[in-house]
Amino acid sequence: MRPITRRQSLSIALAALAPEASTADPYPTTLVQRHDESTARLLRAQITDPASPHCGAVPDPATGLHHAVTAAGLLETCAAAILCPQSRYHHDNELTGRIRLAVAFLDRVQLPSGNISLLTTNFNSPPDTGFATIPVASAVRLANLHHDAELAALPASWLRRAGPALAAGGVHTPNHRWVICHALAALDEVLPDPRYRRRIDQWLAEGIDIDSDGQYTERSTAIYNIVVDRALTNIAIKQQRWELLEPVRRNLDAMQYLLHSNGEVVTEISRRQDRNERGEISGYWMPLRYLAVHDNNGRYAAMAQLAEPHGASLAAAMQYPELLAPLPVEAPIPEDFEKTYDAWEIVRWRRGPMSATLSRGPSARILSVHKGEAVIQAVRFAAAFFGKGQFLAQKSANIPGGYRLTQSLEAGYYQPFEPPRKITSANYNSSRHERRQSEICKLTQSVEIREDKGRFALTFDSRGTDGVPVAIELSLRPGGTLEGCTSESLITGNRATYRNGSDQLHFGSGLTPPHTWTHLRGAEPPIPGPAAYVTGFTPFHHTVEIE
Repeated sequence: MRPITRRQSLSIALAALAPEASTADPYPTTLVQRHDESTARLLRAQITDPASPHCGAVPDPATGLHHAVTAAGLLETCAAAILCPQSRYHHDNELTGRIRLAVAFLDRVQLPSGNISLLTTNFNSPPDTGFATIPVASAVRLANLHHDAELAALPASWLRRAGPALAAGGVHTPNHRWVICHALAALDEVLPDPRYRRRIDQWLAEGIDIDSDGQYTERSTAIYNIVVDRALTNIAIKQQRWELLEPVRRNLDAMQYLLHSNGEVVTEISRRQDRNERGEISGYWMPLRYLAVHDNNGRYAAMAQLAEPHGASLAAAMQYPELLAPLPVEAPIPEDFEKTYDAWEIVRWRRGPMSATLSRGPSARILSVHKGEAVIQAVRFAAAFFGKGQFLAQKSANIPGGYRLTQSLEAGYYQPFEPPRKITSANYNSSRHERRQSEICKLTQSVEIREDKGRFALTFDSRGTDGVPVAIELSLRPGGTLEGCTSESLITGNRATYRNGSDQLHFGSGLTPPHTWTHLRGAEPPIPGPAAYVTGFTPFHHTVEIE
C-alpha cells in the first residue's frame, strides 16, 4: 500500500473525525479532557519555588529524585495544551511560564557533553538524553506547526547541545539504538543537521533485532516493545523510511496473541524489569492507530480501540493527522486459541474471557491464569529438598492433551579427603566438588498440564526420597477475596474460589488433612498478594483443577 501523504491524511481527518468531534473542534473532546487533567497534575507537582535548586522539575514520587526526562515530558504536555484550541489552557501564559521553568531546569542539569543523567542508574547518558530529546523536540514541532516562534525558541539551545551528543554517543541496551535514532529523527525535523541522518544510517545498518516470533531482543511487552514500536514508527514517518514499519507490524501481530481480555499484556516472556508485572496494551496506541489507518488493518483497529482510553496522545494527534482519520472496520482479536512459542518457551491459551500462559522453561511461575481482575499470578511447586527444591523445569515434552515438565535433583554429604589435604576458608568451596559423596538423595519432580475449554488440570508428582515436605502454591493478585480455604490458606475441599470484583476463578482439590506449612526453605520468596496452598509429603501425586 502506498503511504498516506500528510496532506491526504489531514483532509481525511478533518472531513470525518470521531463522532464527538466537529470541524470547529478538531480533536476528540475526551482526548482533550484527559490531556487537560494530565496537565493539571503536572502543574500541581512541578516545583516553582525560585529558591529551590530543583525549580522547574517534577519530583519522582517513588524516590524524590528530579529527573530531566520528566521535565522534558512537561514541555510536550504543556505545549500541546497551549496550542490546542479546545484545551482550557489554550494560550495560557502561566503554562508558558511553567515551560520556561522546566527549560531552565533542563539547562542546569545538562552536562558539558550535552548529555543528561538518569539519577537512579545512568550517568552522562546518551540514551537518556534521547528519551528527553524526543518530547522536547515534539514541543518544538508543535510550536512550529502552530507558527509560535517564541515557544519554539525556548528549548532550542538545549536541543542544539544535545544533538552532537546523540550523534556520537553510545548505548548499553538493544532498544537504546532505536531511542537515539528516534531522537535524532525528531531533532532533524526541527533543527536539521546532516550528522543526524548519518548517525541514524549507522545504527540502522545493524538491522532491527526482531525474532521469528515477532519479539525484539528484550521481549519487554509492557515497556521496551512500546519504546521500539513508537521509535520505528516515528522514524519511518519523519524520514520516509517506510521499511521500518515492517518489524512494527510483526511485533503487533505477535502481541494480538499476548493479550488478556481486559487489555493487559502477557509479561512472562520479558527479559527486563516488567517481567511478571502488570502491563497494558495502552502504550501501543500510536503505532496501532497509525498502522490501522495506513494498512487498512481491522485487527490493528480493534487493538487500537482497546488501547485508546489510556493510551491516546493529544501531542501525537496534533502532529500526525493520520491518527484522527476514521478507523477501518474492526476485525476480531483472536479469542479462542492454543499457541506454542518455542523461542519464548511458553504456551498461550485464550478462551474468550479466560487467558493463560504456561512457561515451559526454567521459570518458577509454571502457569498464570487471568479472568478479568481475578488472576492466578503464578502456580508454583516446591519441595524442602536441601534448599534447592523450587520446581524449575529442566525438560519439557508434549503429552496427549497437554505438556509435561520435569526436574531431577540430587544432593548428598561430603567425605574427608583421602589422603588428607589441608583445607582453608579460602579453598573450601572451590574444592568441595572434588570430595567423595555419600548418603546421596534424589528427587524427581514433574508437572503435567492439560487444558480443556478453559479448564486446567495440573498433576504434580514428586518422588525419590521419602518424607520430603512439598507445597503447591497458587499466588493470587491482590485486591480480591479467597473462599474455601483454612485460616492458613490451605485448600481443603474440592473447590476454593477467588473473587475480585465481578470476576472469579475456582480451583481445587485439596488434601485432607492438610499440613500447616506453606512457604518452604529453598523456595522462592512469596509473591505479594494472597495465596492458596496444597501440601503433603513425598511420595506425592496430586491433581489441582482450575476453572
